[in-house]
Amino acid sequence: MESCIACSMPLAQPKDKGCDTKEGPVCVHCMTPGGGVKNCDEVFEGGVAFFLSATQTTDRILAEKLVRKTMNGLPYWQKNPCSCLKGEQASDAEFAAAMTQL
Repeated sequence: MESCIACSMPLAQPKDKGCDTKEGPVCVHCMTPGGGVKNCDEVFEGGVAFFLSATQTTDRILAEKLVRKTMNGLPYWQKNPCSCLKGEQASDAEFAAAMTQL
């Protein structure tokens, strides 16, 4: 299954996919109106908002750590570094615990 190059969202349904870029597929949440990828800060904040709403025990600090872990593991952000991705990342245990709540 494809996943978004910017946030790693699984593109399970056709409605989840916003567009294809030369780097790969982008979900509807990370796509710009012009068919590109939103900037890193926008994707980061969208990820934080997702974890805050999707997990019952996540606070903002943990949500930021979870998003950093996800985004820093994606080749797209490794090639396009961003200052918001610097800082503490979630541990494997924290990440696994959050994933069980999704």
